[in-house]
This record gives sequence, C-alpha cells and structure tokens, in this order.
Amino acid sequence: MAIVGAFVLPHPPLAIPEVGKGQEQGISSTLEGYKKVARRIAQLAPETIVVISPHSVMYSDYIHISPGRRAVGNMGKFGASQVKIKKNYDFEFVQKLEKAAQDSGFPAGTMGEKDEHLDHGTLVPLYFVEQQYQDYKIIRCSISGLPFIDHYRFGKLIQQVSNDLGRRTVVLASGDLSHRLLEDGPYGFNPSGPVFDDRITKDIASGDFEDMMEFDQVMCEAAGECGHRSFIEMAGALDGVAVEPELLSHEGPFGVGYATAIIETVGLDDSRHFDEVYLEKEKAKVAEAEDSEDPYVSLARLSIRSYVEDGASLEGDSPEVREFLRNHPEVADGLSNQQAGAFVSIHEHGRLRGCIGTISATQRSLAGEIVQNAVSACSRDPRFAPIKPEDLDYLDVNVDVLGEAEPIDSAEELDVKKYGVIVTSGNKRGLLLPDIPGVESPEQQIRIALQKAGISERSRFTMERFEVVRHE
Repeated sequence: MAIVGAFVLPHPPLAIPEVGKGQEQGISSTLEGYKKVARRIAQLAPETIVVISPHSVMYSDYIHISPGRRAVGNMGKFGASQVKIKKNYDFEFVQKLEKAAQDSGFPAGTMGEKDEHLDHGTLVPLYFVEQQYQDYKIIRCSISGLPFIDHYRFGKLIQQVSNDLGRRTVVLASGDLSHRLLEDGPYGFNPSGPVFDDRITKDIASGDFEDMMEFDQVMCEAAGECGHRSFIEMAGALDGVAVEPELLSHEGPFGVGYATAIIETVGLDDSRHFDEVYLEKEKAKVAEAEDSEDPYVSLARLSIRSYVEDGASLEGDSPEVREFLRNHPEVADGLSNQQAGAFVSIHEHGRLRGCIGTISATQRSLAGEIVQNAVSACSRDPRFAPIKPEDLDYLDVNVDVLGEAEPIDSAEELDVKKYGVIVTSGNKRGLLLPDIPGVESPEQQIRIALQKAGISERSRFTMERFEVVRHE
C-alpha cells in the first residue's frame, strides 16, 4: 500500500499569522491540529503529497489535475504576498493519473487550466506542512459537480497510480465545513449548517466513508459547505484500506466550520470498498421504488429502458405502449385521450441527469408526450452525456403533467411550491417547474426562468403561471 496516510485540513487564510494578524488565535484548536498533522507528515516522509482542493479549477463534469512541472502561489489576495510557496509537481504521477482516467473512461485530466498559480485551498495547508517538512512533490486535484460516487471513483484512481508507481504518498483533503453556522457570520445562519458539521465530523472520526456519499445534496448546498467532495476523493484513495482515524479538532467561532484529522493506514480491509456498498444500496432503493411507482413514471421508465438498451424509440400507439395501457387500466383513459405538456426528469445518485419537456401538447396523447420526452431526457439533454445501460439501475424518474397556463402580472401571483412559471420575450421562452429544491422565492423562480430562456432581466417580458400534477 503506497498511500501511507491521509489528512483533513481546512484552509482559512486567517490561519496564517501574516494574514490573520492575531485573529488566528480565535481558532487555536485548528492551529494545534495543523501542527500535529505537519509533524505526522514529517514522520511519514512522503515522496508525494496529493492535495485535493475545492478552490482549484472546478468544472461541472470534469475533475481537473494541475499540469506542468512546477507551481508557485502566494497569499497576495489576502494581503500577504510575502507568504509564498513553490513546489515541483510529480510530473510522472500526473501523466499516469491522467492516462488511468482516460483508460477507464473517467472525466478527469489536465485540460482547461485557468490559473496556474496555487490556490489558497492548497497554500494554507502546505504553509503548515512546510514548517516541518519540505522534501516532497505535489499533485493538485480539484473537485467537480459530478455525483459524490464519481469523486470516490477518482480517489480510487489516485490509489491505483500510487500503487503502480510504488510512490510513498500522502493524501491531503483540503476543505472547510459549513459556512453558515452563525447569524453574525460572513454567510449568515442556516439550520443545515450545524447538521452538516455534526454528521461529517462523525463520519471522519469513525471512518464511515460510505455515509459521506449518502448526504442530501440540497442539504449540503444549504449548509454552504466546501470540503465534502474533497473528503470523498480522499476516502476513495483509501478504498479497501483499514484505517485508524483521529478527529483532532472541530470549531467554528467565525461562522465557518473547521476540522482537522489524521487518518492512519494500518493494512488492507476487503470490507471497506464503500463504492460497492453504496451502489448496492442505491440499486436496491431504485428497485423498491420501481415496485410502487406511479404508472406514468413506469411508462417513462419503459421508454427510457427501451431506447437505452435496444435503441428503440417508442411511439404513443406502439405495441409496447398499447400493452402497457392494457396492464394499467386505471390510467389508460387519461394517457390515451388526454393531451397536455409534460416534463420527464431523471436523477442519478441525487443529481439531475436529464430533464426535457413540452410546455403544451405536441403529440396526439399524453402517453405519446411522455414516451417522447423520456427519450429526449435520457439522450438529448445537452447538459448531460446520454444515459448508458449500466446507469439504468440507479435512475430516479418523475413525470410532471402541466395544466393550462394563465397570464399573470406580477410575482405576487406566484407560489413556488404550487405554480410553475413561463416567461416570454419575443421568440424567447423559458419555463421553470414548481417545487424545485433550492428555489425559495417567486423572484428567484422568475430569474432562473429568464436565464434559461436567455432573456435579460432588464428586457420586457410577459409571465404565465401553471400548476402541475407530479407523478413519482
């Protein structure tokens, strides 16, 4: 096992005395944690430190690995340009990690660097490491908007390359916890903040890395966390490894949670393949949901499966749909004789995977509307790669049937839980469904609909509202 240890460290710039100018004393437990981690890294004497930073280049569907031979950065953005770190990259490790990602079809690599300078998510932890140990090269990896499970998979690639090279490696997961712990903090308070901090620190302290992948993403966003995916990548790098974790500190006196931890590696443990555990649980949940799901959703799922597995795009009056309606007489009349717009939404591992719909009817029946939009959602949503056969067992599907739209004059006539909104300006038209997680006000709902349509908020536009019947 070439990975000899892993560590959790936050990255508040004020932890550095030249930046904090005394304020760092307010996080004395964190400072002591930094020192303990630095001393332990010095004892381990790694050849390479893999730093996972949420403040490196971030893409929605791609994990970035910093390219080049060396990198430099300073704390000039925080008024301390004299604090500078210059390190060589482990170029061979980077090359092999990128190739491992390519060979496995994983979306990660060195393309798309926007700023070659080391970010503060890297600089702050390394500032303390450098006090005790300097004889190492670095790898700098980012996080992404990909599902949690994909960050675990990327961590496994880090482990694979480390083992292949026989490189004595330490993984350093840089990340703060919730940014919304106090009303008078810089980001205010949200009830999800303390909940997130309590749960993630328990996971770190116990080594329960599988639970990290089961967090609700809406809760994570409400908490304003930044380190969660860093910790999951670290967990993936420790896949199949027995560990002895120690949570050194957790505090948040300034309204942002900071945790420090040492995770010792003590051998192999075949029971700690948490991606396999997670996927089996997800598969079972989807299978259970399928057994009781609404027939409208079953029809959408039938259309998706037919297209993904066989390349067959069903029609509203195809034999498969007619057979489906015979087997579901309780909804056959509505699906066969009603016409309406409908949206099909697909989620995978808690993340949107496709959503396509029609504002008004385009097919002769609602059944036809659903099967057409289900195919489009799984294969033609430009924001996502088409769904593959191996994805089918992990999909959550829902269908929204739209009611008649009615004109409105102001946001006061909207209710984000009850009504969707349609905005129109010239030939541009945008729609947002009701009851979307994270959408909390009519003004926000309108703003998102305008953005989707490419309509400026300063433009003249009309609005309509509509109700939906949601099938899950």
